[in-house]
Amino acid sequence: MFSFDDYKKNFEEMFSKSPVNLEDFYKSANEYNSKFSKIAFDTFKKNVEVSQAWTKETIGGMDKLVKPQSKPEDYVKVATDFVTEQAQTSPKFMSEFAEIAKKTQLDTIELFMQAGKEAKDEMNKASKKATTPKQTPTAETEISE
Repeated sequence: MFSFDDYKKNFEEMFSKSPVNLEDFYKSANEYNSKFSKIAFDTFKKNVEVSQAWTKETIGGMDKLVKPQSKPEDYVKVATDFVTEQAQTSPKFMSEFAEIAKKTQLDTIELFMQAGKEAKDEMNKASKKATTPKQTPTAETEISE
């Protein structure tokens, strides 16, 4: 029967003979996770800043809506002015969100491309190492030494 120690020993042996260094893989994965997290966190901060600016501007425009008006027509005019103001400022904030999304997308694609290139280079190194014939001493080399 196969015991846990045998299983562990076989895995250790398998990984020790592997041409891929798992410590480097783990280090690289942590590095990329950190970079992805930074991109996400920076995007989150920028989105919050734009949202806050938009909210402040909207609330600032609502001051006129809550003030008492002398005639019903004045309420209509204030409401129309508020809606017009919002219609004019909304595209500005929407374009800021679009720019944030575009930058995030470009940063993420750049990071994926870098990761792919590095993975390809590592695989090429590993395959060269695995396919390079190991020189074993022959009778001729032993005699000449």
